[in-house]
Amino acid sequence: MAINFFQEDIIYNLPQKNLTKKWLREVAKREGFIITDLNYIFCSDEYLYKINVDYLDHDTYTDIITFDNSEEENTIEGDIFISIERVKDNAKTENQDFHHEALRVLSHGLLHLCGYKDKSKEEAHLMRQKENASLDSYSELTKQ
Repeated sequence: MAINFFQEDIIYNLPQKNLTKKWLREVAKREGFIITDLNYIFCSDEYLYKINVDYLDHDTYTDIITFDNSEEENTIEGDIFISIERVKDNAKTENQDFHHEALRVLSHGLLHLCGYKDKSKEEAHLMRQKENASLDSYSELTKQ
């Protein structure tokens, strides 16, 4: 049940790592999943852009790319790449605290691994609801 945080070409140290890991496990459990091996890789815009072009053939910048390596049903194994620069920009655009936005993106990637999509308007709406519920559960954990 490993959850790991790495950095590629950028320095970002996620605060409260143990609490965040506990929270991520709870989010997965609520969706009926167990995390066996989940890696979050914090990186720059350019690093993530290159992955987007090389692996997904998308010539765009993005805040997150999720790779699902799961082989068993209801088990999560994956790699989630997050552009810290994009998260900072999104936080400003959404008038949110950076850490709040970072947590939203962490949950977003995990929710993708739980099977949620965000391409259609309906899917995006459901994804946002799930993200908000996840953020609420993080707030509850910090009160314990």
